[in-house]
Amino acid sequence: MAKKISAKARAQARKQRDKWKTKRWYTIRAPRHPWDFKRIGETIGESDEHIIGRVYEMTQQEFGGDFSKMHVILRFRVTECVGQDALTTFIGHHHQTDHIRRQIRRYRGKVDDVVDVVTTDGYLVRMKPLIITQQRVQTSVKQDMRTKTREIIIAFAAKNTYASVQDAILDGSLEEDIRKGVKPIYPVRSVAIRKSQLLQDGVVTTSGPTLDEIHAQEARDDAEFKAKKAAALAAAMADEDDGEEAESEETVEDAPEEAAPAAAEEAVEEVVEAAVEEQVEEKVEADAPSYDKMTVAELKELLKAAGKPVSGKKADLIARLSE
Repeated sequence: MAKKISAKARAQARKQRDKWKTKRWYTIRAPRHPWDFKRIGETIGESDEHIIGRVYEMTQQEFGGDFSKMHVILRFRVTECVGQDALTTFIGHHHQTDHIRRQIRRYRGKVDDVVDVVTTDGYLVRMKPLIITQQRVQTSVKQDMRTKTREIIIAFAAKNTYASVQDAILDGSLEEDIRKGVKPIYPVRSVAIRKSQLLQDGVVTTSGPTLDEIHAQEARDDAEFKAKKAAALAAAMADEDDGEEAESEETVEDAPEEAAPAAAEEAVEEVVEAAVEEQVEEKVEADAPSYDKMTVAELKELLKAAGKPVSGKKADLIARLSE
């Protein structure tokens, strides 16, 4: 038997609100510097407290359009909500595991390390470089390459801000510096910063456009895009109308030329009429009575009805009826 629902339970069910109706969409934006609050995605939440702290991941190909960086995963954490905008901080990146595994093969050497650096604006960042050599190398050679890589990364971070370090990691310039530094020690096949991680925040920069300026620019871009779209549609409609008018003019000009082959059309009509007449005659002949099967008395009656002479042989009677 079905359980009876009490009045109190029904009243409580009516009072319960739909949580999905209270949620709203937030636009996820990249940090102000160096990406000028670039729009990178959307998320849904009930309030700002539910959005702050969320981590959003995307490939570098989706972020910058570089197809060769489709294996690089960028990570952003929401730190502040301003209206419908969720502002984020870049908290690191990592290469996909299958991509790293494809780099490591038999008879190749692998040199990796973990380096913690502090930027000029006080950000503490952990980096994990990975070097693949052409052949297997001794442990002492690996140690020399590891030491050189550490020196290059620490020196670079000590002279640059966190934003500059981000750019150097993502565009490959830091990896190229490492390659040039360790190449005299031993030939390398590839160099990569396979992972970076933000351990501690530093001084937040105020350079770059404000969020209001970004909104105004986006509104101008949308209006410009709509105007260009409307202009393109209007031009397409005008071209279509011009094409129809040109076709109509060509039809009027070509009318006398089309009337020229009238003789050919008349000849065709004559052939058609002749064929129709022939078919009619064949039908009449098919419908005509067979005089050969009639007797002489029947033939004479037909001749009397037609007012013709009835004397002569059967062949003569048939010949008179056929006239």
